[in-house]
Amino acid sequence: MKAVIFDMDGVLFDTERVCMENWCGLASKLGLPDMEIVFPKCIGRNAADTERIVSMHYGGNFDYNSFRKQASDRFWRYIDENGVPVKKGVKEILAYLKREGYAIGLASSTRYSSVVNHLEESGLGGYFSVIVTGDMVEHSKPRPDIYLMACEKLGVKPGEAYAIEDSYNGIRSAYAAGMKPVMVPDLIEPDEEMKRLSFLICKNLLELLEYFKGR
Repeated sequence: MKAVIFDMDGVLFDTERVCMENWCGLASKLGLPDMEIVFPKCIGRNAADTERIVSMHYGGNFDYNSFRKQASDRFWRYIDENGVPVKKGVKEILAYLKREGYAIGLASSTRYSSVVNHLEESGLGGYFSVIVTGDMVEHSKPRPDIYLMACEKLGVKPGEAYAIEDSYNGIRSAYAAGMKPVMVPDLIEPDEEMKRLSFLICKNLLELLEYFKGR
């Protein structure tokens, strides 16, 4: 195995939790029911797919653009006040993989500008040779496009790369790309499908680091 490609939200950063709390809080304020059901369906999706999912649930009169802007403002206000919440074990595993000579990439459904902002804010940008984001591909996760592009840019075959994911859509994407999907659950625990598709499931990144050290 030559490469390790990470998802970002929910894997490197605890941003999915922050985003969910903001979306649900705003939905409650606006009198929109079921956001705790709708939001998980958007995890791992790019902006276009997220808009389609949310708009389909709330109907034609729902002003998605206004909602998304308000939610985004709340999210970035939190980040400005508290910083990017880095998940436990991130720096340790990235430092180890770099030291051991793995090619390291990032494949996130989030738009490029937000990804770069988070990496710069956290000081992690130097670890990644390749960054592929949701606005670079037509079809987001669970389609394999984003991972196939990341492997191509890293110069490795999909079968030579691990994909580190927390979401169902991410695991499906990596599996469809022909990679070795590793699930590190965040907001959603693995079901039987995830157990079947995943090469490995670890409770956190420190457990995954021990796996790499034992190889």
